[in-house]
Amino acid sequence: MTEGNEQKKKRMKGYSDIPRLSPSMLNQQEFFASLKGEQVAARVALEDGEKDEWVIVKVTHYDKETKEFEVLDEEPGEDEEGGAHIKYKLPWSHIIPFPKISDLATTQEFPPGKQVLAVYPGTTALYKATVVQARKRKTDDYTLEFDDDEEDGSLPQRLVPFNQAVALPDGHRQ
Repeated sequence: MTEGNEQKKKRMKGYSDIPRLSPSMLNQQEFFASLKGEQVAARVALEDGEKDEWVIVKVTHYDKETKEFEVLDEEPGEDEEGGAHIKYKLPWSHIIPFPKISDLATTQEFPPGKQVLAVYPGTTALYKATVVQARKRKTDDYTLEFDDDEEDGSLPQRLVPFNQAVALPDGHRQ
């Protein structure tokens, strides 16, 4: 009987251990639909088509038929007439939900030395960075060094809120 309870505990623990960001949940469609209105990191193609860029966008719709997200870049483009917002249709593989402030206790921790994708302070763009110092409990900020962010021959350390840093996607190139 004890063994059965232990098995049950393991199973129950297993469900709570599934990261919130994992779409492998039983209710995948509901999870995707729940992102409507949320800001997420999205990999979008630049107009010149040379490379992709990670930016903050807002999910406006999830199409269950095509399995694509409709997202809105809320930051007006420099080249857009009248500062129009750009809309994209993207597959799940191009979307990374940000941790929610309310999920602080269950949010993934990034240890020093871990590479992440994070919002560069003062922008809506995400870049590859290395964690220098893990989250501090008082501020919940990470201390990061962004790649190619040299000042006077060294990489400056920048504070980034925990909810603006996500795991570096496999095969990331930037």
